[in-house]
Amino acid sequence: MADINFMGRLSNLWSGFVSLWITDVEKRHPEIAYQNAIDSMIEKYGKLKSATAAIMRRREDISARLEGERGELAAVSADLNVALATGQDDLGVVLIQKKNALEASIKTLEQDMEQAKTDAQEAKDSLMQVKSEIQKLKDEKDRMLAQMLSAQARLKIQNQLDGLSVDAEVRALDNVRDHIKTTVAEAKMGSELRDSDLDVKLAKLRQSSGAITARQQLDEMKRARAAQADAGKSM
Repeated sequence: MADINFMGRLSNLWSGFVSLWITDVEKRHPEIAYQNAIDSMIEKYGKLKSATAAIMRRREDISARLEGERGELAAVSADLNVALATGQDDLGVVLIQKKNALEASIKTLEQDMEQAKTDAQEAKDSLMQVKSEIQKLKDEKDRMLAQMLSAQARLKIQNQLDGLSVDAEVRALDNVRDHIKTTVAEAKMGSELRDSDLDVKLAKLRQSSGAITARQQLDEMKRARAAQADAGKSM
């Protein structure tokens, strides 16, 4: 007995693990969950359809029996009238008993018929409701899966955007900017160093002295020419 209980608990535990696994799978693949629900409802619809058919067959059977007994009652009533008219009392008694039994049976059948009609209508209504629910579930499946695909696409785009960091690009530009500034500074420094170099200063001084000397020579030549001109006029 203990072994049976242990096996039963083990079976329940395994069923629990399987149920968790299936639930996890269905979360990742909701189309499976929806299809399982639809298939289950279709199976119930088939069973309900068979039950509805049985109820409708019962209604038809009661209707046929009711029609038959009503016809038999009409025949018995006619026979009873003939028996009474012809003074056949013994036959009349039998026919009256049969008539009473038929009337009681017909009354019961009429009650059964009303109930069978109600049962058949309710079964048909339930059948149509389940069929409508199946269609609603199919429509919901299409709608929800479309929403899920759309949401997954948005999440994918968001994840891609989140992964596109501009830090690397900004750092690369910073490096370029620093390199440009350094190059400009080096060029400026070279120019400043060249201007401050002694040889450079001396060369600039000589250039300046040469210009001054040339200017003095020019002025001296102008004065000499002017003096010669004045001397010529005196002669």
